[in-house]
Formats: sequence, structure tokens, C-alpha cells
Amino acid sequence: MENYSIMLIVIFMFIIGNLIFVSKHKHLLIILLSLEFMVLSIFLLLMLILSCMNYNMYMLMVFLVFAVCEGALGLSILVSMIRTHGNDYFQSFSLL
Repeated sequence: MENYSIMLIVIFMFIIGNLIFVSKHKHLLIILLSLEFMVLSIFLLLMLILSCMNYNMYMLMVFLVFAVCEGALGLSILVSMIRTHGNDYFQSFSLL
């Protein structure tokens, strides 16, 4: 019973991260933070599921490697955008 309540909290965390991702689309930094929040909730959900099934936790290590690569790539895009445009607003530059 305890694991189900924790799973519901983690799913609620993921839904909140999605809502922030959809609603706050002006700043790149807020979008990256909401993506990292969703990755954290997916990590917690995977950890709960794998520990309930008594599986090895090697998949979590692979997931964390991809999450770190995603975070580093997002930060590099943020830094290059701030250097070229001066801010992280999506309205200040054109994609064309």
C-alpha cells in the first residue's frame, strides 16, 4: 500500500512538470528546469518499479547517464543562446 501512494506522488510530480513545461514557454531556463524535474520523477518511478520487482539497478545508471547528457546539452544551448542574443527569451530571436 505504501508503494502505491509513493507512485501516485511521483506521477503527480511528472504531471506538474508537464504543466510547467507547457505553460512557461517564454524562458529557456524554466523549460530546462521543468525537463529535469520530469527526468527526476521518471527516475524515482523507475527506481520504485525496479525495486518492487527485485531487478538489477543497471538500467537506472544508463538512465542517469542519458539524463546528465541531456542536462549538459541543454545548458550548452542556453549558454550559446545567451551569448548570441543576450537573454533566454524565445521571442527575441527568429528560427528562420
